[in-house]
Amino acid sequence: MSFSVKINHSKKYPSIILSDDSSKTEAEIFCFGGLLNTFAVEQNGKLFNVVDAYADIDDAIEKRNTWFKSCRLSPFPCRLKDGIYELHKEQFKIEKFYLGENAMHGIIYDAVYDILGIEANDSFALVELSYDYKGADKGYPFAFDTRLVWKLEANNLLSISSYVTNKTSLIIPYAEGWHPYFKLDIPIDDCTLKFDASDLLAFDANFIPTGKLIEDKRFKQPTLLKDICLDNCFVLDKNIEEPKCILKGKQLAISIIPKAPYDYLQIFTPEHRENIAIENLSAAPDAFNNKIGLQHLQPNQAYHFKTSYQIEHL
Repeated sequence: MSFSVKINHSKKYPSIILSDDSSKTEAEIFCFGGLLNTFAVEQNGKLFNVVDAYADIDDAIEKRNTWFKSCRLSPFPCRLKDGIYELHKEQFKIEKFYLGENAMHGIIYDAVYDILGIEANDSFALVELSYDYKGADKGYPFAFDTRLVWKLEANNLLSISSYVTNKTSLIIPYAEGWHPYFKLDIPIDDCTLKFDASDLLAFDANFIPTGKLIEDKRFKQPTLLKDICLDNCFVLDKNIEEPKCILKGKQLAISIIPKAPYDYLQIFTPEHRENIAIENLSAAPDAFNNKIGLQHLQPNQAYHFKTSYQIEHL
């Protein structure tokens, strides 16, 4: 077979390596967080990882709250103002992680997933993971089940499908996204960025959307990142079925290809300029309050979210 799957049990929680044996492309998935830690291709005789990775699962457990690298943002992405929202005429306050006054990045970023199954054949390698959120956080006491399917295919194409089922008798608010940091074969300042968006959300001083849009077409064409600082949420063009974001270096490029309802793209350039966070989101920051892109999950119904990553040799 051209593809294979290996499970590593040497750490506290398993990790799974999906491999395209013909091209030597690899993707490493952690059961901790269900996150992508490695997406590597052969470059100059060695494997090059385009994901800014943790050293191992122990490192991810210790440092996840520092940058939330590769974490899954669920059931809300980015910031939730004061950690407070109202639902069914009742006020809720999130208990989990705060940065300043605002709750950050959801509540299952450190969930440990079970392996439901693996598969490898001549066309792909995949792993299916599951986690059942029981409503432990008093700020989100609404149970939901979730499955993740990480799938590696030919031409360095990796996709992540998440399936969420509301296990309550209520209609509940929901949004999600992923928080990977990428790096290429040259410094980020020498890379170009292009994506299909013409507007960004206006933020207040605390990075909470004001409800207004600002026209920004800088990245409709490849734009050099040197001297550009970003911590912004862009609205992807809805008239494009598969809007792309392309980060391009000298010898490598990576495309992020979200499908609806991943209609927003949060871009963050850390001060150290060693990587760039490109986060596909299904809703805006503070969505539980401003409702921008917010999903309302019906009882016992499943919802599907999907994005793909593809590495290209230039």
